[in-house]
Amino acid sequence: MLDALRYEWTRLNTLRSTYWLIGIGLLCAAALPTIFGLADGGETPLAPEDIAVGINGGASFGIPFLAVFMAIIGIFATGHEYRHGTIQPTLTAVPQRNRLILAKILVASAVTAVVTVVSMAINAGIMLAFWGEVPGLFEDPVGSSLLGYLVYTEIYMLVGMGLGLLFRGVPSAIVVIFLMPLIIENVIAGLSVIPALDWLVPAIKFLPFTAGMMLMSIGGLEMGPGAPEYDFFGRWGSGAVFATFAALIFAAAWTLFKKRDA
Repeated sequence: MLDALRYEWTRLNTLRSTYWLIGIGLLCAAALPTIFGLADGGETPLAPEDIAVGINGGASFGIPFLAVFMAIIGIFATGHEYRHGTIQPTLTAVPQRNRLILAKILVASAVTAVVTVVSMAINAGIMLAFWGEVPGLFEDPVGSSLLGYLVYTEIYMLVGMGLGLLFRGVPSAIVVIFLMPLIIENVIAGLSVIPALDWLVPAIKFLPFTAGMMLMSIGGLEMGPGAPEYDFFGRWGSGAVFATFAALIFAAAWTLFKKRDA
């Protein structure tokens, strides 16, 4: 197992795309609190919602900048192997397929956790520079929201990794990771507002990416004017919906990976 972990860390650490994606993700996440600070000048007292949105870099607005970039790193962890034809030498070096995938999960999850914490620290520092204080940072509801953001980013990355393994490539997985949360789920949620389609309302809380947003929410999700009561499961219950979706993707991908030829 140590050999598999060492191999995966070397692979991830020697790809230039890893540094580019992390760097751009950190910059995009830091842009929001910077814009807030420049626009407000640090004059308006910070509400819990403002702190959560600023530190998670806009994920509460449905634009999970850092999570998306970490998901692409997850896609590359498996999809690159097929795209560049390195999966066969990889399996020659690490023939135990279960160990190889587990090593990819562990290494990418550890990197995602570190990058997410660094991003939150940078964003908190930016807000501290503008407002002079960030009250209630480690207390509820802000503390739970930020912990939820860390969990959300981890799950999002694992969904990307699972899709890369499932599709055995990069383009299809990237299309799905953008198309599903930004278009498909938004369309379904929009249709549920129509009275004739109100039978869709109970299904909204089971949409994985929408439910995942509850992990970072303070006071529930704002689904737009005229939106019905969707009765989400709560922060951790909705997070479990997102995690279940990730687990199903990975279970299918892992099963096929063990059965397929390289």
